[in-house]
Amino acid sequence: MSVAVLLLLGLGLLEAEGRRNRCYFNRTQEYCVCYNLSEETAGSIIQCLAATVVEFQGGDPERYIDFPIRDLDDSAIETLGSLIVQKIIIGNVLVPEIILARVLKFFSYTHVQELAFDSCIFRGTGDWSSMDGQNLPIRSLSFHNVTCAPLTGQEQAFSSLSVWLESLEELAVTSSRVTSLPCAIGRLFRALRSLDLAQNSLGDGSLSPAFCQGAFPQLQVLSLQHNNLSSYRSVCKGVGLLSKLRHLDLSHNNLVADTSSSCQWPASLRHFNLSNAGLDEVPTPLPPNLEVLDMSHNHLRAVDISQSSLKKLFLNQNLLQAVPSIRDSPTLDTLHLDNNSITELPRGELKLLRRLQDVAVADNPFSCSCSGAGGLQALAAAGHLGQGWPEDYRCHSPAEYQGWPVAQVPLPVLRCHPAAVVAPVCVALALLGLVGA
Repeated sequence: MSVAVLLLLGLGLLEAEGRRNRCYFNRTQEYCVCYNLSEETAGSIIQCLAATVVEFQGGDPERYIDFPIRDLDDSAIETLGSLIVQKIIIGNVLVPEIILARVLKFFSYTHVQELAFDSCIFRGTGDWSSMDGQNLPIRSLSFHNVTCAPLTGQEQAFSSLSVWLESLEELAVTSSRVTSLPCAIGRLFRALRSLDLAQNSLGDGSLSPAFCQGAFPQLQVLSLQHNNLSSYRSVCKGVGLLSKLRHLDLSHNNLVADTSSSCQWPASLRHFNLSNAGLDEVPTPLPPNLEVLDMSHNHLRAVDISQSSLKKLFLNQNLLQAVPSIRDSPTLDTLHLDNNSITELPRGELKLLRRLQDVAVADNPFSCSCSGAGGLQALAAAGHLGQGWPEDYRCHSPAEYQGWPVAQVPLPVLRCHPAAVVAPVCVALALLGLVGA
């Protein structure tokens, strides 16, 4: 029996005999996908030998629970080591954990760096003792829309995988109804840099136990978007021990800002995503060393942010009626204010906006007065207005210019810049007076 067939049997991906499904290889993308392989059509997997990504869809794992899986001989190990596949995706499969536990160590003979499970159901319990002390080349592991037993109570199984988990760098468990993450499990992930827990059921009380002392010591990127988080202060306390955290995504939660909170965010935090968070005001405190702050798609009517380290600020899709002051943000280079209620750019702020590299104020109800249209035209002429200019900048008032592109509004010199005309005239009259004298 070939190594490929052996692995397929071990993973439970071979279907009942007689079903004519097979593997298909896209040479351009080096991508191979196999549908409901049977023992009769498993030979088509030979097409995947030149693929860097192999995807298996469908199968009947439970048929092979009693199938004996022996250790591989030298030739099989050599064959696995010659494969160039870097990523394996397993989708729409019911996976008995006993089978997964038996074959996972086979990956130690490959160069597979990414393993992903999509829309799978994990059933039963596995004997993970054979993985004690075993390392794997896999550095990225993801589960999307999977169903399994609660993680609480499975600490022993994770302990058997500790040598591998200690070297894992990326982990994603998304859309899987996760409500908690035991502290003991978090402490196993010694090298994890990125953790994606988006679209789950984590609440405010879930975070402190998950990110306890010693858990995820190297974590830099954490995504908690689309969960059941509501307390800004509780989230701050929950992630406070993540001393290496640089990027935090809290978008698509329904947060309540606690302006009296004294919680301290990790000083390492640089990127903070609070978009679509249901906020009516800017929560405090903000992380002290922020460089990128996204508060788009909220209900903010006014913004006062004093962050000397801030480089990029996104406030599009809010209810702002005025451009926020950027006097206390000397390093700011990007400001997005699209889809607010801003009518014009004040002369004082216009001077500050000219030092930015990227300003976006599209789809606001602009008053195309001298200052309203003139400020935008001046920014555009200097190359500071980014995407959306000129087509998404239109006049809302006065009536004679309503619907006009701001770029086409005429700015008569005598009406909009009278000083530019009056001053030369005064000088000329003075000279004539001198000549006459």
